[in-house]
Amino acid sequence: MSRHLVVAISPHGYGHAAQTAPVVNALCARLPDLRVTLATAVPRPLLAELFTGPFEAVERRSDFGMAMGSALDVLAGESARAYEALHVNWNAALQAEAEWLEGLAPDLVLANVPYLTLAAAADLGVPAVALCSLNWAEIHAHYCAGAPRARRIERRIRAAYGTAAAFIRPEPALAMDLDTEIIDVGPIARLGRNRGDEIRARIGANEGDRLVLLAPGGADLDLPTELWPAIPGVRWLVQDGLAADRPDMATAGSLGIPFIDALASVDALVTKPGYGGIVEAGCNGVPVLYVRRDGWPEEPGLLAWLARHAPCRELDRADLMRGAFASPLEALWAMPRPEPARGSGAEEAAALIARRWLG
Repeated sequence: MSRHLVVAISPHGYGHAAQTAPVVNALCARLPDLRVTLATAVPRPLLAELFTGPFEAVERRSDFGMAMGSALDVLAGESARAYEALHVNWNAALQAEAEWLEGLAPDLVLANVPYLTLAAAADLGVPAVALCSLNWAEIHAHYCAGAPRARRIERRIRAAYGTAAAFIRPEPALAMDLDTEIIDVGPIARLGRNRGDEIRARIGANEGDRLVLLAPGGADLDLPTELWPAIPGVRWLVQDGLAADRPDMATAGSLGIPFIDALASVDALVTKPGYGGIVEAGCNGVPVLYVRRDGWPEEPGLLAWLARHAPCRELDRADLMRGAFASPLEALWAMPRPEPARGSGAEEAAALIARRWLG
């Protein structure tokens, strides 16, 4: 009998979609008749790259995570006001979410990690499971604790997460204080194919040139890449929208290959510490230069995990802005190469969901 899985994905960056897709792909491989509906504001072209099986996509923004000034800057005050606006009308928002969800008639809801959708599923009596390395209760408590009614809002968020049948938490993850079963699984990451020689040929690089991928994440970050000094023997692959018109720089999207293959092909990744980039680098053995975010509480655990699985060094934000990469990259490439991590979490999570809720 065909079952219907509704997957609610936070549009806070693209990491939530990247974390969810391997699990859903593994589920579809186990259950070929599974019907999948993706409910998210993540752009459809990215969904089509990440999710390998058939799916329907519904434009839906059931959470916002945190308001961001850029890929590196959290707007704590604006975030607190947005949470207050949602929660002052909580009952109306919950009713609207439940009516929308009821129209889809799911057999199971998988949320990464909109708590409103989990609460709506509970109101309808639909089984629901959360999947994420973080939750918005912990993030809200970190950034918005001093805001009016913050404690009341936090309690409501935790109560909504508590309605989930379980919270599947992939390694490495934020500590969680939730009133539901928390199930730990291994890292969730895609594995890419090293196509470095093919990429060098496509961009006109020399055989010995090193490839560096600049991918700070889904939120906008204004970088003056046109002013960065050239580094002999280094060619840049740059997240779309950040490339300058210069011979040593090409957009990753222009290569005509999946992003994960581009990541697996480079000699270094420059990024912020977010789950997707950090864990995929750690599982593909890619060295990382990272620029810290504004006190993001997930960072310490991510970086400690990464240091066990790939060479990594912090890059000062000022050095990022002025393109001072030569010395940090040389230091990074001189570091020992530890054993990459094994990304077992997707199969573990899929097996669990199939057995307990879709069997």
